[in-house]
Amino acid sequence: MYEYHTLPNGIKIILSQTPSRVTYSGVYVNVGSRDESGADEGMAHFIEHSLFKGTEHRKAYHILNRIDGVGGELNAFTTKEETCVYASSMSEHLERCLELFADILFHSSFPLNEIEREKDVVLEEINSYSDSPSELIYDQYEELAYEGHPLAHNILGTKRNVKKFTPERLRRHMELNYTPEKMVITVSGDVKMERLVRLCEKHFGSFRNKQNTLSIQNTRKEKPAFHVFDRHINRHTHQAHLLIGCEAPDIYHADKTAFTLLNNILGGPAMNSRLNVAIRERYGFCYNIESQYVPFSDTGLFYIYAGVDLDAEEKARRLITDELMRMAETSLTERQLRSAQRQMIGQMAINDDFGMNEMQSIGKAYLSYDHVNTLEEMNADLMSVTPADLMRVAQERFCPDRFSTLVYGN
Repeated sequence: MYEYHTLPNGIKIILSQTPSRVTYSGVYVNVGSRDESGADEGMAHFIEHSLFKGTEHRKAYHILNRIDGVGGELNAFTTKEETCVYASSMSEHLERCLELFADILFHSSFPLNEIEREKDVVLEEINSYSDSPSELIYDQYEELAYEGHPLAHNILGTKRNVKKFTPERLRRHMELNYTPEKMVITVSGDVKMERLVRLCEKHFGSFRNKQNTLSIQNTRKEKPAFHVFDRHINRHTHQAHLLIGCEAPDIYHADKTAFTLLNNILGGPAMNSRLNVAIRERYGFCYNIESQYVPFSDTGLFYIYAGVDLDAEEKARRLITDELMRMAETSLTERQLRSAQRQMIGQMAINDDFGMNEMQSIGKAYLSYDHVNTLEEMNADLMSVTPADLMRVAQERFCPDRFSTLVYGN
């Protein structure tokens, strides 16, 4: 059971009370790379890095030592649609984490010398992606799939943009976007809701929205079109990197649960996924094959990645397509469906058993839905999916003329 509260300034709070000695806490902000344009592309990610570089009250060392100094961990990440700052700590240090979150989110000063040094770090991060085709291919696929739309932007931005970021521009971007009504404070641990609310009011309650704040919805009004393409890019790689995908349901779509199960059956983390059995286990020319379903607020992506022998690329493409068509043409039996549902219920339970995962998942869900289903409610939703549902969704999405393919290889 989750507990909720909203501060007068609009910041939402969600708590999962657990008997752990460790508390996991974080702040989700409804701002990501799709909310940038032009010279600002890459700014959300750069701000995520720079939040730890100094505030009006602390230098970089003091920020890092505030949590690490008591044995905790502090970190952050940026996605297409949100930014998250989070920490793990002993339960008695929760206030230390919350106070630090408020300081870096509302008082970051972006010292010039620290910003210039961090540019080199981010530029090296961009270089490292360029040297890793198995990671780069996802970014390039999204650039092609959503060409002309903000969702196509690489989260890291471009080298040219990063080099031109200034403290003044970073502060301006934060003033416009990192505002209370776009924030969710999420906590999993042994803490009472009354105490959590009191601490949040103490450290976050004084912040107000700026009257000139731009609404995040203004940058997300236009639904992206999914472009169909078949592209082969020459790269000197030891294997062919293959990505096949199509448009998928968004986070609010009625088919989201069915498609999530469909994805898990096809290429989820289990060794018995259909793609792993049909391609890796049966033929042995593929070391890694997996599928991913990434739902956004107004669209979604489904893609299958495989790293295969260079001379097996065409055969791998045929086998992958065959598996997708099999899901669309042949209904699962009730026994097969129940087995797949039990497997996914077990995976969700194991994932939720780790407090960090639960803290992040409920924070993201509350940011999107204003409510979070319990594990029991999610299990019931999953068990309501029928073989007909899976077959219908596969038929609607897995059409050969809707697949887009990107290949890296010689």
